[in-house]
Amino acid sequence: MTAVTMAGEVLARGVGHQGGWIFFPFFWLLLGLLIFTLIRAGRGWHHGQSAQSVLAERYARGEIAEAEYRERLNVLKRSRRRPGPGGGSEAG
Repeated sequence: MTAVTMAGEVLARGVGHQGGWIFFPFFWLLLGLLIFTLIRAGRGWHHGQSAQSVLAERYARGEIAEAEYRERLNVLKRSRRRPGPGGGSEAG
């Protein structure tokens, strides 16, 4: 039997009892990893909050000083005023 014929036989009949049990733990492992990834991705850090609200929370908790808060807030406000890529009025 050639390798192509053997592969065709396996595809046609399935692996059966001769080695199919090897794939069963891999199936559960992949399913578990998929569920873990989906759960972890669903609860992202500060999901749905704006950058300014996150900054305000950090300042309120005392994680950053007032000077750093104001500096970062100014950076955020400046970045909003700037046009995005390709949105500038510069002549090329």
